Amino acid sequence: MNQSGFWWILIAGAVYGVIHSLTASLWLKQIAARVYGENGRRYYRLTYVVISLITTPLYAALVLLLPDAHLYIIPQPWIFITGFIQLLALAGLLLSFKGTGLLSFIGLDSLLSKTADSSKNTLMTDGLYRYSRHPIYFFSFIVLWLFPLMSWNILSLAIGVTIYTLIGSRFEEHKLVGEFGQTYIDYRKVTPWIIPIKFK
Repeated sequence: MNQSGFWWILIAGAVYGVIHSLTASLWLKQIAARVYGENGRRYYRLTYVVISLITTPLYAALVLLLPDAHLYIIPQPWIFITGFIQLLALAGLLLSFKGTGLLSFIGLDSLLSKTADSSKNTLMTDGLYRYSRHPIYFFSFIVLWLFPLMSWNILSLAIGVTIYTLIGSRFEEHKLVGEFGQTYIDYRKVTPWIIPIKFK
């Protein structure tokens, strides 16, 4: 572990998480709306995605740039099984994005719409969202943790991404409650969080 970039990647992950949490916060979005008016509200999501597209590759690049040491490689025939599961997870990701709308996810819908009225947003509860409130995160975890080659750096990245996602999803749900009210509260009561299993 000490011969790798494990701890540096964890620290970078914490910084990455703080930056993204701040830029995704509701109060910063409200400030942008007050300062820049309707345009600030419309383009905020797209700006957030642009920041993500810049910082995420830099964060992930640390896995390759810092010293590393291998932990394991999934052997045959198990690598074919895990690879197949990853392919299924990728298909699940595509279906999940289709449910939310890719343009909306990356923020381009704000460019195509004349207004940024969040009241027009609809809560997705069908398809894969019947089984998990966050299927995108669920399938992403499968792809991430079944990576065929595991090293200290990759492990650190996986831990950081997982922790950030788990914490971030709670803040995301808080905003969804504010947007959809009792509708989302009722949905949350009957639909599992990330793993599509309802724990009592």
